[in-house]
Parts: sequence; C-alpha cells; structure tokens
Amino acid sequence: MRWVAGRSVAGVLAVLAAVVMISGCHSAYVNATIRNHGSTPISVVQMDYPSASFGTQSIAPGQEFKYRFKVLGSGTVKLTYTDAAQVEHKFTGPSLKEGDEGSLSAVVGAGDPVWNLSLQSR
Repeated sequence: MRWVAGRSVAGVLAVLAAVVMISGCHSAYVNATIRNHGSTPISVVQMDYPSASFGTQSIAPGQEFKYRFKVLGSGTVKLTYTDAAQVEHKFTGPSLKEGDEGSLSAVVGAGDPVWNLSLQSR
C-alpha cells in the first residue's frame, strides 16, 4: 500500500470519489412524449428540436412514443407525421433553449396537436 503524507493513496482516492459522487454531475434533459389519441395509426413520425431530431416509424391509436434529449442551441420544436390517408401533417410547437430541462408532450388527434411544456428552469 502506498502512503503519501501519512495517508494511503487508496483512501485519498476513495474520499475523492465519494465527494465527486455526492456533488453529482447533472445534465439537463427534456423527456418528450408523442401520444396518438386518434382512431388510426400515424406513421413516419418525426420531432425536430434545436440541433437534432428523433422519430419512429409508427404510433398505433392509444399508444405513445418516448424519447429523452439534451437541448443544444435554441429554436422551436416541429412535429411531422403521416396519417392513415397518407397525408403529411406539419406543426410547430413551443420554443426551447439550451439548458432547458423538464417534459414536453404532443398529443395527436383530430386537428392540431395539443402541446404541453413543463420546464424546471428557464
């Protein structure tokens, strides 16, 4: 066992690791959910957010798709999907900025989606 200034190196490293874990490293993320409250499936579903996008091939009626992302930059959220009649729909949602943290949901049904944005800090 190595000793430095009367203390074991392993002991010093253990204390240092504990301090780092207690102080924690926290990254701000947005938990996004796209819900299909319609009576038919939606397909080619994509949500664009500042600096990136995510999506899924389809969401069945009554189902949802969840995704977690980190906002880099700022801008508006956009949702695009194709309905059962193969008509593409495009909608603009709320604005996000770098460092935002919380939840975002888009509920798709008849008409425009219902957006819900809940952030811990702005």
